[in-house]
Amino acid sequence: KVSAGEVLCLLGDNGAGKSTLINTLAGVHKPTSGDFLVEGQSRLFSGPRHALDAGLATVYQDPAMIPLMSVTRNFFMGREPMVGFGPFKRIDMGFADNVTRDEMHRIGIDVRDPQQAVGTLSGGERQCVAIARAVYFGAKVLILDEPTSALGVAQTSMVLKYISQVRDKGLGVIFITHNVRHAYAV
Repeated sequence: KVSAGEVLCLLGDNGAGKSTLINTLAGVHKPTSGDFLVEGQSRLFSGPRHALDAGLATVYQDPAMIPLMSVTRNFFMGREPMVGFGPFKRIDMGFADNVTRDEMHRIGIDVRDPQQAVGTLSGGERQCVAIARAVYFGAKVLILDEPTSALGVAQTSMVLKYISQVRDKGLGVIFITHNVRHAYAV
């Protein structure tokens, strides 16, 4: 059970079933038994988009970003803000750049140019982009799959600090890790 404003850590070695649980929570796999309750109501997700619409956002170990695309394009991937109408619709890049810059600044990352390639960011900064994207688009529960496993000490510290900030904003966090020290830190 995870409640708003708390971090639930799930510890386990490789092969313990953490990824299977994550994929079940995220709507990738259908559970074979049991009940999955969201805000007290039993739910069965037909896919990841359905889980995301219910407020469950999953950030995987590899944050699924396209290194050569800008920070803004990665932040809004699949949810681009549009202006215009009919065949004249286009992405509102000014709005998207401002939101990206503001959201990243809010978590302590100074993105001077949101049009810079996301591949120029550190691994920790890319993880923070993925988490900030989930928070911006209305996540109520963040499921984080080993977000610190491939990071250095400074980058790990940045991600753990942001997990604490997200918790303090009232989101529930399921933090999957095999590192007990990272679990105790949040």
